[in-house]
Amino acid sequence: MDPTIAWYRTSLDPDLLTNLNKRSNVKGTLQAVGHLSCMIATGVVVIICASNGSWTWLVGALFLHGTVCAFTINGVHELAHNTVFRTRWLNTAFGYVYAFIGWHNHFAFWGSHTEHHKHTLHPPYDLEVVQPEVFTIRGYFFQALINLPWLRDVPKLHWQYATGQFNNEWDQHCFPDNNPAGRRPVIWWSRILLSGHVLILFAAMATGQWIIPIVFSLAPAYGAWLFFLCNNTQHCGLMDNVNDFRLCARTIDLNPVLRFFYWQMNHHIEHHMYAAVPCYNLHNLHKALVPDLPPTPKGLLQVWIEINEIMQRQRTDPRYRYAQPLPLRRDSRHSL
Repeated sequence: MDPTIAWYRTSLDPDLLTNLNKRSNVKGTLQAVGHLSCMIATGVVVIICASNGSWTWLVGALFLHGTVCAFTINGVHELAHNTVFRTRWLNTAFGYVYAFIGWHNHFAFWGSHTEHHKHTLHPPYDLEVVQPEVFTIRGYFFQALINLPWLRDVPKLHWQYATGQFNNEWDQHCFPDNNPAGRRPVIWWSRILLSGHVLILFAAMATGQWIIPIVFSLAPAYGAWLFFLCNNTQHCGLMDNVNDFRLCARTIDLNPVLRFFYWQMNHHIEHHMYAAVPCYNLHNLHKALVPDLPPTPKGLLQVWIEINEIMQRQRTDPRYRYAQPLPLRRDSRHSL
C-alpha cells in the first residue's frame, strides 16, 4: 500500500492562498495561445525558408522552431493539472493540442505525475524521477541538435501503448492489470496520435512537401537545447526520501521570456508545495514563500555549476545528495 507522506508546507494567509489559486481564462489564453502562436509563427518561417530555397536561413529557422516546440511537455503538464484556464474544457482541449504537437501521451503522463506529486523522490512510489540522475555532454548534444534516440524510442513507446503493452515497472504501478479503465484512454490516445502523424506523412508524400512532417511531426526531435537546460534542474542531485519539497525540488531565477516558455516551472518548489496554484501565479507565490525557501540560483549558468559539482561528487559517492540550506524560521505566515 502506498504510504501517505506528511509534506511540510510553508504556512500562508488563507486569503492570499485563495487569491493565488484563482484561475483565469484571460491569463490562461495569454500563456497557452501565446506559446502556441510562437510555435505556429516559427513553423511558418520554416516553411517560407524551405519554399524559397533559403537553406542557411532554413537551418536557423528549424533550430528556433525546435527550441520553441521543445517546451510542449510543460504545457501538457500545466494543462493536465487543470489550472491554466478557469473553464475546464479549455484545459482539456489545449491539452490535446500540446500533446499531439509534442508526441506526449498526456493520459500516461498524468497517471505517472500524480504519483510523482504524492511521493516526490520516494522510490519505488515515484519512479518518474529517480536519483541520482546522470547527464552527459553527449546526451545534451543529442537533444540540442538532432535527437536520434527520440526518433526510435518515442514512436516505439506509442506503439506499445497503442497495442496495450504496459510492460515496465512504472507502467505496471501506474496502470496495473486490474485497471483496464485507466489504461483505455492511454491506449486510444496513442492510437490517435500515431494515426494523425501518419496522415501528415502521407500528406507530405502526396504533395511533395517534405517540409510538412519536419515542421509538424519531427519538431520534438531537434533543438531542445534550452528545454534540457531548464527542465533538468527540477530535482537533479537533491535529496530523496524526505518530506520537505524545499529539499527535493529546486527553484531557480529566470528572466520573464524563459519563464513564459517554461510555463513558470522554474518555481518548482512552489509548484510542488501548492500544486493548485496556476503557473502564471507562481511568481507571486514565490514572493510570498521566499523567506522560507533555500537560496535561489540566479540563472541557468549558476544552477548548472551547482548541478555539475553535485554530479562530480556522485561519481565517487552515488549515495550523495545535496541538502539545500534552509532558513531558520519555519512556522511564520507570509504575505505579499
